[in-house]
Amino acid sequence: MAIVNRTTDSFYAPARQLDDGAALEAVARAWSEGAAIVDVGGVRAGTGPEVTAAEEIRRVVPFVGRVRAEFPDLLVSVDTWRAEVAREAALAGADLINDTWAGHDPALVEVAGELGVGVVCSHTGGAVPRTDPFRVAYPTAEQDEASRPHDPRDAVVQDVVATLTAAAARAVACGVPPASVLVDPTHDFGKNTWHSLHLVRRTQALAGLGYPLLMAFSRKDFVGETLDLPVDERLEGTLAATAVAA
Repeated sequence: MAIVNRTTDSFYAPARQLDDGAALEAVARAWSEGAAIVDVGGVRAGTGPEVTAAEEIRRVVPFVGRVRAEFPDLLVSVDTWRAEVAREAALAGADLINDTWAGHDPALVEVAGELGVGVVCSHTGGAVPRTDPFRVAYPTAEQDEASRPHDPRDAVVQDVVATLTAAAARAVACGVPPASVLVDPTHDFGKNTWHSLHLVRRTQALAGLGYPLLMAFSRKDFVGETLDLPVDERLEGTLAATAVAA
């Protein structure tokens, strides 16, 4: 999966491709280098100036239509948490709705089921769109003596597994084919660096859910904080995390 951000303020500057020409060149480059999916986003994930639904549609939907026309064999994903944006993107030819904010708009998955597109179920620990994590904690569930010893580090894994299991089941109930439901632990969203690292270590537990597993690592803060590196120097850390997960 390659990323094309139709924004002016995404955290990694080379991925800001609001200009149509530059964005289409990025898609062509990703396709030629072997990407199977291109993920198009119109709003920076973190804090920043407000982007209305109308503006998000303006940034994303016509571009999705152009990509669909020029690259008919490429899967197009749209990163949005808004049902109205998801609907317009699907009608323009998107194959997948990447709901990175964990069902904040409960109607989004209903749109995916209605229009026959895939959906990414994510986990944010209850965080709302465009907020940064702050002193996040996942309390350990109480265990009886028979289940001990229990590793308290797995509390975040248990929360992720429970959330993704429920979200995937709802997606299927809304009409999304099981093979088109992806699950994503969503590193850094509603998590600190320690949580994200532990989820990498426990990838097998996430893969065991039985759905295609998306691991979105690219240059994220948990990579940078672990290695004490700025955004533009996190490629090797991204590749290392990818290799461990694979």
